Amino acid sequence: MSDIDDLTDAVLTASRLLVAVSARSLAAVEETLTLPQLRMVVLLDSRGPMSLTALADLLEVNPSTAKRMIDRLITSGMVDRAPNPASKREVVVVASQEGSRIVTEVMSRRRAEISTIVARMPEHLRHGLVEALTAFAEAGGEPRWSARDEAPERTRDHAEVD
Repeated sequence: MSDIDDLTDAVLTASRLLVAVSARSLAAVEETLTLPQLRMVVLLDSRGPMSLTALADLLEVNPSTAKRMIDRLITSGMVDRAPNPASKREVVVVASQEGSRIVTEVMSRRRAEISTIVARMPEHLRHGLVEALTAFAEAGGEPRWSARDEAPERTRDHAEVD
């Protein structure tokens, strides 16, 4: 087996744990929101207003799928439509105040559970995990999560609003 196969297997195993942590943290806060819907709200909360097309591209779904998700999230009060700051004629999707609150609470619960798991790891392996997971997240285009302010680093200046 190659190094890439070993790493892939390790990441897949860890992802099962992280999905379980994510599901538990979401269920504790919001019973009606699905993990894909949460992912959309997290993207909007961390990256700022986005066009439907940009959001669909980031989620790697068809625009029609993204539109259906947006419609459900608007109905539940998690996201809103707003005028595009770059062109007032167009509309973008934004996380609502309630959506941002849910993201903050879910991430706080998720962080607490992950912190407990990390504390059980041998101390000498923790630093290598930080470097590896940081590189993994960067390779996947995920904004870094900041423990200092319990919010993702904002990339709103670079939000894709078409």
